[in-house]
Amino acid sequence: MKDMVFDELKQNMEKGLQALEKSFNKVRTGRASISLLDGIKADYYGTPTPLNQVATLSVPESRQILISPWDTSALNAIEKAIQKSDLGLVPNNDGKVIRISIPPLTEARRKELVKVVRKMAEECKVKLRNARRDANEEFKSMKKNNDISEDQMHDYQDQVQKMTDSYIEKSEDILVQKEKEIMEI
Repeated sequence: MKDMVFDELKQNMEKGLQALEKSFNKVRTGRASISLLDGIKADYYGTPTPLNQVATLSVPESRQILISPWDTSALNAIEKAIQKSDLGLVPNNDGKVIRISIPPLTEARRKELVKVVRKMAEECKVKLRNARRDANEEFKSMKKNNDISEDQMHDYQDQVQKMTDSYIEKSEDILVQKEKEIMEI
């Protein structure tokens, strides 16, 4: 029974870290990354379609994204989708491919992005703490049902706390890495 609680706890904490990394990938840094375009969908024959399903996405230079649609009739739809996104990117359509130049970030924008990623990291920590709370509640109910002794409950709660601390530390490491990436010129 306790193994099931620990497995669920670990699974929830892993999901929290993965969600943090995924949300960090969408934050624009000074470098070009295909993951910036993950949430963008182009209207392809009346169907909102992710860009990676209508075109080849590549990064030929550190500050440029190249979009080569398989069907050139989709160029305008892709261009409009990028313009409508809130990324602030300007696509250049040359009739065959779309190039997106990633401008260098200003110091003020970098600091603003650092605040955004810190908020994301804090939300991740809240998720981790909620998972800890759920596991501790589970152990309390097991003790209440006399499935485990009070000493066992405290031991398990200590293990839960150690696991929580390690995952919070991992989230901090991910945050520090992202902050460095953002502040890099």
